[in-house]
Amino acid sequence: MARAGIALADWREQGRELDFGGHAIRYWTGGAAEAEPLLLIHGFPTASWDWHYLWRALGERYHLIACDMLGFGYSAKPRGHDYRLLEQADLQQALLRHLGIDQAVHVLAHDYGDSVAQELLARHHEGRIRLASCVFLNGGLFPETHRPVLVQRLLLSPLGPVLGRLFNRRKLAANFAKVFGPRTQPDDRELDDFWSLIAHNDGPAVMHRLIRYMPERRAQRERWVAAMQQGGVALRVIDGALDPISGAHMVARYRELIADADCVLLEGIGHYPQTEAPEQVLEHYLAFRQALEGSDAAATTA
Repeated sequence: MARAGIALADWREQGRELDFGGHAIRYWTGGAAEAEPLLLIHGFPTASWDWHYLWRALGERYHLIACDMLGFGYSAKPRGHDYRLLEQADLQQALLRHLGIDQAVHVLAHDYGDSVAQELLARHHEGRIRLASCVFLNGGLFPETHRPVLVQRLLLSPLGPVLGRLFNRRKLAANFAKVFGPRTQPDDRELDDFWSLIAHNDGPAVMHRLIRYMPERRAQRERWVAAMQQGGVALRVIDGALDPISGAHMVARYRELIADADCVLLEGIGHYPQTEAPEQVLEHYLAFRQALEGSDAAATTA
């Protein structure tokens, strides 16, 4: 796959709007509506444009669905809101209902979105949604292996409201330089676009509230890990090995806790594999889906 994505201005124009509890949510669909649905869930602090290098290639095979979650990107960023991962999972389900999708859904998630996907997986086992598969890119699947960068820890401190408002493009660039691979750093244009998504609707003013996902992960750990251990839904981890937040050390823990762990480590890649190495992510995601389709076909003919 050539590294040709979608310009941010074009991406924004293609979005549509959903009302979620009185808040405007920007969402996107792509691919063939009759194909299997693939829900893409972005991470912190960016937005669904993170998937733009993969969007067209995945759309050749699947019905794509993505939104900027509440507090992110082009969606509403209400002040004083008690942002919760559980609410973001509610949002994903509301979007699927809005689109009339009631069949089993495949999920591809990253970072903060991994936690939302874990909640959806737990709900699958509770009979509240049907998942067909779930693939996690770099994210804090286990609180004990999550190594937040300094700015994340400070946002969670009493200084958080002040630090959020002081956050700017220069600080974003400095933090991304630490978590991207040394040879896959974002260029100035990408940094400008990432920053514009964060800054839209004065996003830095709510960053200290969004960061509360870290203690929420700890509170939900046992339920979410049990959901991954339960089986019945095909899982894969595709992980940038050099990520200091959730890299090879997180994958090692995943292999300890999840039976028959299906993991792919991308050498030389950091925290954002879908933008650093989209070709590799696509290759390993499609191989996962091909194997899954093969096992389903074998089960049908057995």
